[in-house]
Amino acid sequence: MIAAPLNPTAQGPLADEDARTEDAKLAREVARHCAAFREPIPRMAFRQVADTLLPYLILCAAMLVAAANGYALLALPLAVPAGGLLVRLFIIQHDCGHGSFLPSRRGNDWLGRALSLLTVTPYDSWKRAHALHHATTGDLSRRGTGDVHTLTVREYLALPRWGRLRYRLYRNPLILIVLGSPINFLILQRLPTGVGLPWRTAWRDVLALDAVLLAAFAVLALAAGGIGPVLWVFLPVIAVAAWVGGWLFYVQHQYEETVWEEADAWDFHRVALGGSSYYALPRVLQWFTGNVGLHHVHHLNSRIPNYRLQECLDGHEVLGRVGRLTLRDSLRCLKLALWDEEARKMVGFARVRGLQAA
Repeated sequence: MIAAPLNPTAQGPLADEDARTEDAKLAREVARHCAAFREPIPRMAFRQVADTLLPYLILCAAMLVAAANGYALLALPLAVPAGGLLVRLFIIQHDCGHGSFLPSRRGNDWLGRALSLLTVTPYDSWKRAHALHHATTGDLSRRGTGDVHTLTVREYLALPRWGRLRYRLYRNPLILIVLGSPINFLILQRLPTGVGLPWRTAWRDVLALDAVLLAAFAVLALAAGGIGPVLWVFLPVIAVAAWVGGWLFYVQHQYEETVWEEADAWDFHRVALGGSSYYALPRVLQWFTGNVGLHHVHHLNSRIPNYRLQECLDGHEVLGRVGRLTLRDSLRCLKLALWDEEARKMVGFARVRGLQAA
C-alpha cells in the first residue's frame, strides 16, 4: 500500500478496502500538489534541447568521420555517451507527446516529429499508444498497450506447458531487454502494425518516417563513402539507447511493491502513485535519462515537463518515499515476472514452483 492503513492490526477484505480508500485520498492530495508544476518554462526547454542535441550531433559526426577514415574501432566507445544523449532526446520527444515540453501544442508536435528522425520512433503513433499506457497502467482488465506483458500467478498456472515456456522466454531479461529493446526500435517501429493508430493513419505516420530515414541514411552513405560507416555509427548508438530505455521502462512498473488492480478496484491516482517507481539514480544518470526515474510524479501528472519533475518531488515528502528504488534495488527486479493476487506483489517463478509443489 502507499501508506500504512489507519488500523494496522485489522485484517481481511474490509481492512484492505479501507487501506485502498486512504491511499486514494493521499494520492489525490499529492496530485493536487503536482498540478502546480505543469506549466512549461521555455528557457529551460530550449536550454535542454541545446545541451542535448548539439553534443549528440557532434559525437555522431566524430564517429562517422572516424569510421569513414578507417578508425571505426576507436570511434565505437563514443556510442556510450551518444546513446545516453539519445535517451535524453527521446525523453524530450516523450514530453512533446504529452504536450508538456513547450507551451505551444504545435511547437510540441513539430519538435517531437523532428526528434523522431533521431530516435527512429514514429512520433504520432507512439504518442497515441503511450497515452493509452497512462490511462490503463495497473488495470488488470486493460493490459497490452504500451506496457511489459505481465500475467498473474493464476493465469500463468492455467496455461499449458508450451504457454508457460513461451512466457518464461519472453520474461527472460536477455530476450526482453538485451534482444527485445533494439529489435523494438530498429525493426518493430518500422512496421505500421500494433502502434495504436487507425490503419490508414498508421501507414502514413510510420512509412513517412521510414522514407525520410532511408533518404537521410542514403545522403550520409554518400558523404561517408558507403553505408558501412553509417551503420557502424548509428546501430551501436541506437542499441545503447534502446538498452537503457528498455531497462528504465521495465523498472518503472515491474518492481515488487507495484500496484495492479481489477477494474472495479482500479483508481487512477492511487495506481499512478503506488504503481510507478521512484528510481533514485546518481545525478549524472538522472541527467542523461531526463528525470524519467521520477516516474510516479510523471504518472500523477503527465503534463509536468521533465525539467520540473525534481522540483515537484522536492516539494512533497510523500513523493520521496513511495516506490523508491536504488540501482542495487533495481537489480532484484530482474527475477520478478508475475503478479501474485494473494500476496499483492510481483513475484518470481520460484514462487510458482512452491505453489505447484504445495
